[in-house]
Amino acid sequence: MLNNPDLKQLVEGCVNKDPTAQRELVDTFSSMLYTVCLRYMGEAHLAKDVLQDSFIRIFKGIHTYDCERGSLQGWMRRVTINVALKQIKKQKSRMESEIGDNVSHLTKASDVTDKLAAEDLLKIVRTLPDGYRQIFNLAVVEGYNHREIGEMLGIKEVTSRSQLSRAKQLLRKKLINMQTDESWAKIS
Repeated sequence: MLNNPDLKQLVEGCVNKDPTAQRELVDTFSSMLYTVCLRYMGEAHLAKDVLQDSFIRIFKGIHTYDCERGSLQGWMRRVTINVALKQIKKQKSRMESEIGDNVSHLTKASDVTDKLAAEDLLKIVRTLPDGYRQIFNLAVVEGYNHREIGEMLGIKEVTSRSQLSRAKQLLRKKLINMQTDESWAKIS
């Protein structure tokens, strides 16, 4: 990662539309932002599209970045999350999933989670329906509260809470099923 004077110079270069500075910004931050995109989009080809759209938005708006208000990495992450959420809204106008409420009786699956690496858990999270995955990522991974999530997604706070609860229940069910058939050992 670059130090502060280098970052400031890099931002100034991007504001001035210097291709070398733009390339350096992409090279420095694309892997971190791709991870964010993949968490929200669930599929590599969709994540790559969102990453590209994110950099377009970043370059168009970099003149608004204020280093006094936060880190460049945090600002770019926020832009990327917003682009991903906008893309998901385009793909689906409704966030309600076809998953029923019949998963509420599940038990904890801590045994299997102890045997999984973080990357394996993220692969399982990517299998969640879009609405659940969005809210799970915003709440659990990014740390937004339900009021903020509601504002970002244009939903009620209570909807965010219930979707997160259902996402956790569905994850728990998937982990229990994996533990039962020992498929945790062969995640690919």
